Amino acid sequence: MNFAFRGVVTPILTPHADDHSIAEDLYLSHAADCLAGGAHYLSPFGTTGEATSHTARERRHILELLVSSGTARADQLMPGTGLCALQETADLCLHAADLGCAAVMVLPPFFYSAPSDEGLYAAYAALIERMGAACPKIILYNIPQNTGVPISPALSHRLNAAFPEIVVAYKDSSGDWANTQAVMAAAPAVAMFPASESLLAEAIKLGAAGCISASCNSNLAAIRSLYDAASAGDWERVQTLQPGIDRHRQALQKAGLINGLKALKAHRSGDARWLNMRPPHLRADPALGTVLSQTLAP
Repeated sequence: MNFAFRGVVTPILTPHADDHSIAEDLYLSHAADCLAGGAHYLSPFGTTGEATSHTARERRHILELLVSSGTARADQLMPGTGLCALQETADLCLHAADLGCAAVMVLPPFFYSAPSDEGLYAAYAALIERMGAACPKIILYNIPQNTGVPISPALSHRLNAAFPEIVVAYKDSSGDWANTQAVMAAAPAVAMFPASESLLAEAIKLGAAGCISASCNSNLAAIRSLYDAASAGDWERVQTLQPGIDRHRQALQKAGLINGLKALKAHRSGDARWLNMRPPHLRADPALGTVLSQTLAP
């Protein structure tokens, strides 16, 4: 399948200063490290980046800074843009498109519980039609354990059929392998990106495009190696890599992904600012970074 894009995407952490402002120096250095370390793309302001704790102005500023600083090309960025209000989502999407971003990752409207597929179709269609010719490529972002709003296989197919050049990808953060398979079967022209590298190799066997995984913030080299091996059909190499990758992922999930990643980053870098998170998250425990570093040692 000739997807619009494929590969390993880092949904990048957002570091904060002690006053909870974004620590721009840490952000840029971490972004540069991710790209140098093998990420094909960065996804600023996803769940791992504490997106809903940041203003639209902050989100626009960081995208502009990534590009103006030379840290990333715009076409290496896939920012999260989904908000509850249609116009605010459109504004963030159009800003990303104006910069030249590769795509935008769009949550469904997530406050009202149990909307129908018909209602969700209307929301995405209205968003796309409002943006017109300037509309960027869209990654449907499925994380129902947070939003309470699943993006069904049937809806994925319908949106791709109606907007084949726009609705081109799907990030599945549900952790439900059956859903990943069902979306790929129902909408084969939609590039599938599971959110866990533990599912990456099996998904690639079925034609997935890559992964968008929080663990890329801490285990990128191994995940990129897994992607390359699976893409080449080197299943012996995949079997060698998979146990260590799964162990890393499981340790982070047990610690709490954002907490664990930030504590580990603080431990590895020696910069305690990485421990800071915006409320309602509490500051990460530095001891957690020590424990994770010991657990994940080769």
